[in-house]
Amino acid sequence: MNRSSVLAAATLAAALTLAGCGSSDHGHDMGSMGSPSSATAPAGPTGASPAAGPHDDADVTFAQMMVPHHRQAVEMADMLLAKQGIDADVTALATRIRAAQVPEIDQMTGWLTGWGQDASPMSMDHDMGGLMSQDAMDALDRASGDEAARLFLSGMVKHHQGAIDMADDELAGGQNADAKKLARSIKDSQQAEIATMTTLLKRY
Repeated sequence: MNRSSVLAAATLAAALTLAGCGSSDHGHDMGSMGSPSSATAPAGPTGASPAAGPHDDADVTFAQMMVPHHRQAVEMADMLLAKQGIDADVTALATRIRAAQVPEIDQMTGWLTGWGQDASPMSMDHDMGGLMSQDAMDALDRASGDEAARLFLSGMVKHHQGAIDMADDELAGGQNADAKKLARSIKDSQQAEIATMTTLLKRY
């Protein structure tokens, strides 16, 4: 009887030890699972340092204006991707736009933080070319099917053109090599996407 009690106690101790390890590991995993959401925050871990090299006011203005501009493009893409019955080519384009611009937001936010500048989005009523009005955003949100695709494409063409204009300003007046490289990439990629969207709009 005494031997049985000892065995029972040993078994219980081992079970508690294993449970404790499992609980600790689980808690660590949950913490890790929470990190992606923090990584998407404006001052996330990917944006802790500035672009290398010197910078000027044009570089700061480029990043401060392009961040909210990109945010609206991502919001437009999210609206479209949440809808059913959208042309697969249009949803594929929206997915590509979102995939490109989310990391660029993080990158530019990191530059601003590292430069000691305000990394929070500027007011959307700032003079940024191509921004969708609130009425236009509401219309896109309400629309469905082909109408939603048409509103997305026509709105994004104008939106991209505004981004290209801002990229041109950076290329003309900016000093930072990384910022100018991004401006060139934005200009080239969005000009190509405007051509794609112009072709897609012929379906509607």
